Amino acid sequence: MVQLKSPREIETMAAGGKILAAAHEKVRAAVRPGATTMDLDKVAEDFIRSHAGATPSFKGLYGFPASICASINEEIVHGIPSPKRVLKEGDIISVDIGVFYGGLHTDSANTWPVGAIDEKTTKLLRVTKDALEAGLAAATVGNYVGDIGHAIETVVLKGGFSVVRELVGHGVGHLMHEEPQVPNHGKPKRGMRLVNGLTLAIEPMVNVGSAATRTLGDKWTVITVDGSRSAHFEHTVAVTNEGPRVLTR
Repeated sequence: MVQLKSPREIETMAAGGKILAAAHEKVRAAVRPGATTMDLDKVAEDFIRSHAGATPSFKGLYGFPASICASINEEIVHGIPSPKRVLKEGDIISVDIGVFYGGLHTDSANTWPVGAIDEKTTKLLRVTKDALEAGLAAATVGNYVGDIGHAIETVVLKGGFSVVRELVGHGVGHLMHEEPQVPNHGKPKRGMRLVNGLTLAIEPMVNVGSAATRTLGDKWTVITVDGSRSAHFEHTVAVTNEGPRVLTR
């Protein structure tokens, strides 16, 4: 069910989104060779809970055991933080975080380099971030869900990479996952029409090689089938009559 948000609810989501953006910056500062993904999880959880009324959205969601998803290199999404997963120079790590504040969720993700990374990986991060910006710009009243996916995929294909098709963005707010689904590919003027008050998590997941994926035995971690690297960037955006308003910047 699509749940439109009132101006007051959007302001509450913006307040939660501000906490979320700051949490990402705290995690980013902790990303270094030798750090574990559990170290990053603790940084995020402690920071979020230091704000009155704010809690990590992901902890316990569908049984997920941690506060962030931490996915390294060929891991696309949903990596479970562990004290055994140690970051190494040249890795990339995708960190997905949600914040529940004032009865509403916000959701965002970033992919960061661990030390120096190679030129191809640098391009992967740049193209994925550009694809997200294209998707956000398409989140305007009167456009369609398909316009968002088309904008994202156009940037990715031009960059020479592939879009993950099995995983999608989504509505967000009262629930972490609301309707509509927001694929990262599509055709213009297809799908649901975008209206004022719609809040969406737009999240391109982009692979260097094949778009094909598989899920590991932990039932959570999704990886590229060919072992190529993957990047993931995400923002929560409100569709408003004044244009797209990014709530997790």
